[in-house]
Amino acid sequence: MKKFIVCSTILSLIAIYSFGQDAPEKKGFDKSRLFIGGNLGLSFSSYSTSINITPQVGYFFSQHFAAGVGLNYALYKYNIYNYNNVVVQKQTYSYAGINIFGRVYPIRQAFVQVQPELNYVWGTLTNVGYPDSKVSQFVPSMLLGAGAAIPAGRGSMVLSVMYDVLQNNLSPYYHHAIYGFGYNIGF
Repeated sequence: MKKFIVCSTILSLIAIYSFGQDAPEKKGFDKSRLFIGGNLGLSFSSYSTSINITPQVGYFFSQHFAAGVGLNYALYKYNIYNYNNVVVQKQTYSYAGINIFGRVYPIRQAFVQVQPELNYVWGTLTNVGYPDSKVSQFVPSMLLGAGAAIPAGRGSMVLSVMYDVLQNNLSPYYHHAIYGFGYNIGF
């Protein structure tokens, strides 16, 4: 929780700094500053299945600062085989959650991002010969990272690398970096 507070404070300070650095712009809501994007991930094999859907909507408050909200859903299935190629363990976990994000663009094509999330996880761990083990709880994550926004058409292609600094063992991002590739429509 301390990391969450520290990261949220840093994001707030970055946002305040960013607002103060821009020249005054048109006041009020400007729908041309909205952008829509997200990620879609699919992976299938005899050992695992992974499906991830993460739509997001954001708003450029200035040329150097954008923020927004998103939803996420992920399904992960894993099969563990013994030496005879027989399944001895099955894991199935689903995640549904919400996130907010803030991006600071030191230049138009690059950004630093902070994204706190709260996911609800539910699933089952099945070991052959043992009772099933079930999980059902909320799991916080704090993703920090950087990326590139390459202008393309009416939006931009977005490449990013992020890491969950909270490292909850039930997090969908536990012990690995998150590589993102997507497209933002808008500003």
